[in-house]
Amino acid sequence: MLEEIKKTADFIKARTENFTPEVGIILGTGLGDFADNIDERYSLDYKEIPGFPVSTVEGHKGRLIFGTIEGRRVVAMQGRFHYYEGYTMQQVTFPVRVMKLLGIEYLFVSNASGGINPTFRVGDLMIITDHINLMPNPLIGRNLSELGPRFPDMHNCYDRGLIAKATAIAEEANIKLQYGVYVGSTGPTFETQAEYRYFKSIGGDAAGMSTVPEVIVARHMSLPVFAVSVITNCGLSDEKGDHEDVQRQGRKAGVKMAELFVKLLKQL
Repeated sequence: MLEEIKKTADFIKARTENFTPEVGIILGTGLGDFADNIDERYSLDYKEIPGFPVSTVEGHKGRLIFGTIEGRRVVAMQGRFHYYEGYTMQQVTFPVRVMKLLGIEYLFVSNASGGINPTFRVGDLMIITDHINLMPNPLIGRNLSELGPRFPDMHNCYDRGLIAKATAIAEEANIKLQYGVYVGSTGPTFETQAEYRYFKSIGGDAAGMSTVPEVIVARHMSLPVFAVSVITNCGLSDEKGDHEDVQRQGRKAGVKMAELFVKLLKQL
């Protein structure tokens, strides 16, 4: 696996003239338009990159974009991979490993999620403060000691310093923020009402089908993480789960998320 990660990183370096990103950004469902904020230098389709899976979900364009935002060098994943697509957890998290070898020092993550907390409304931005993992752990198997320890600590896996900066930015920009625990489950079914009640009972504030594996692997490699959920539906209501509506709500709230990300990048 390590040799494959290095091979892919070397391929990307050759194609991008050794462009060294400082920040990796993962864009979730309906949030791909954030890439418009990037002063693009290079763009690679996932299908061009050795070892990369191909995103099969509507709303995930499947491109790796290199460029700058506010003078910061970034690499953005315009679309991610999910366990429910049939990929292994190692494949799902492979791009995070590669981005680390490309040079990133921070990882920003976004997703569309269902609100569990009754105070949340569609369109809210929730800063993820912690997570509950209900998926297979991506670190199961032989440990890559060159990348991280066998038993990585998940205490404060969402960086408190970055959360504090984002909070100050949001107050100044009049962006309403929620804070909470993200529950990661496999999907691809939207959760039942009973599952949402269970997630609430164990401490969840929002639920989705991504993010947690990427964060676990990032922390395995000691990358600071900042993550935001866009609340695209309220799980405990009577509304029906609909992927097209999730994309619409994601695009709408993505404007606020983009402002937050851009201003936070400037302050790193």
